Amino acid sequence: MERAKDARWMVDRLSERFGSPTDRPRDPVETLVLTILSQNTTDVNRDRAFASLLERFATLAEIADARESEIADAIRVGGLQRGKAHAIRETLRRIRAERGRFDLEFLRAMDVDAALSWLLEFDGVGRKTAGIVLLFAFGKAYFPVDTHIRRVLTRVGWIRGNEEPHDRVNGILPRDAKLMASLHLLLIQLGRSLCRPRDPICSECPIRERCSHGRRRAR
Repeated sequence: MERAKDARWMVDRLSERFGSPTDRPRDPVETLVLTILSQNTTDVNRDRAFASLLERFATLAEIADARESEIADAIRVGGLQRGKAHAIRETLRRIRAERGRFDLEFLRAMDVDAALSWLLEFDGVGRKTAGIVLLFAFGKAYFPVDTHIRRVLTRVGWIRGNEEPHDRVNGILPRDAKLMASLHLLLIQLGRSLCRPRDPICSECPIRERCSHGRRRAR
């Protein structure tokens, strides 16, 4: 209960600093491809890689049927192109083989655990990637933890040591998809702007009063 209050308080404080977050709904397959492309790169390069992919291939079927080297060349700007090309092609091929078309809408009727397990069977799809699809494409209450969020919540005190962050944070937060989506986007913004890997600017952090790291630095 206390953590749920903390989460809502964080959203309020971070929204006051950064503005209310917005994220337009995307097609689930598009979300999955975009999230694979986002791994270990910036949002700008992710979007450039996705635009290049769509420019090179007119349809998802063309991507699925292309050589991995062709896909890798198209997404080179995003980095780690060989691994991402393999993951994207095999993901699209499996969706088509199992569903008959490039469509993940069947996941909407599944509970979170079942949908998560199905997505995690894909090469190159971990909990963060699967969680983003579930939360932002389907509005399911599963909180994805990326590098920025893990750093912020470790400093806050929610995540300890090397424990699995998704199990920990999803065990803390209430099953409220709207709250999770807002908190996810705002914590990423905080991690990029103030709660940086080195020299975090704790003095300007809007949630420092409930952050273990921030309180220690203020002493």
